[in-house]
Amino acid sequence: MGRLLYLLPLVIFGAIAAYFAAPILSGKDPKTLPSAMIDKPAPTQTLPPLVDGKPGIDAAALAGPVKLVNFFASWCVPCRAEHPLLTRYAASGKIRLYGINYKNKKEEALAWLAELGDPYERIGFDLSGRAGIEWGVYGVPETYVVDAKGIIRYRHVGPLTQLVMAETIMPLVEKLEAGGGS
Repeated sequence: MGRLLYLLPLVIFGAIAAYFAAPILSGKDPKTLPSAMIDKPAPTQTLPPLVDGKPGIDAAALAGPVKLVNFFASWCVPCRAEHPLLTRYAASGKIRLYGINYKNKKEEALAWLAELGDPYERIGFDLSGRAGIEWGVYGVPETYVVDAKGIIRYRHVGPLTQLVMAETIMPLVEKLEAGGGS
């Protein structure tokens, strides 16, 4: 009986190791955060515009052509890093880009856009963070691909890179624009 007691820590360690190894062994990327919103309608709350003269975001805006919805904030360093890439893609006309300014003072967000440029067709203002909760945002930046029916088809957590855009997001956007499913 005493020897079995000495094995107890080993058994506990094995159980903990198996728990953490299971996602890796199943082929899932351990860096991927799950989202309950995939293949569900995008939230329909109305967000007021951040920029005067540019529309905010509502349910009607999320239907129609395929688009990226990017949550960003002026205080977010990774948002600053991905901004030139978003600007290039939006300027190319290859994507429609909507922004949701997340938990940011309006003056600071406007100054940030004035400094870096404004690539967004629409920008919703989410000072309270309520829209972020509805979308299931873990933190900024996060970017969602929304299809023509307003259904969320993909979510990227963290700053976008050229590799992610070229290998994941743009092929999905092209497939959805061609009428393909998820």
